[in-house]
Amino acid sequence: MTSGYGASYAIEPRETEGTLGRRFLGYLVDIVVITVLMGLLYVLVAALGVLTFGLGWLLFGLIPFTAIVYNAVTISGPSQGTIGMRMAGVRVIDATTGGRVSFIAAAVHAFLFYVALGAAALLWVADVLFGLVRPDRRLARDLITNVVFVRS
Repeated sequence: MTSGYGASYAIEPRETEGTLGRRFLGYLVDIVVITVLMGLLYVLVAALGVLTFGLGWLLFGLIPFTAIVYNAVTISGPSQGTIGMRMAGVRVIDATTGGRVSFIAAAVHAFLFYVALGAAALLWVADVLFGLVRPDRRLARDLITNVVFVRS
């Protein structure tokens, strides 16, 4: 069985079983990790702002991108998953090659997740329902970015 549109890497159905629940559990852990990272960045930027007489405080505008950068770095890295995903036993692969996901694809995937979640969660619910009806459990954003979540 292939993993979907435009894919040539064969995914075994058992590799994607239970990944939606594992992804949710992984995200709960990632919320804590991202919150701690953002807290540390707030303290760092605040101190930098004092040292630069307020100029460093302009960096506060970049802190909301912490979650996207965290996802992009960890998913495109050698472990192929965030800290939460690794704890939940899930990794992310490129649907075409079965290899590592590119930094850009991981960043776009995270961006689409936060856009869907921020749109009154309505798009996020539609995204999850989309994944529930597919046999490979891929969500709409997974298809857009050509990634597959598999069990480790």
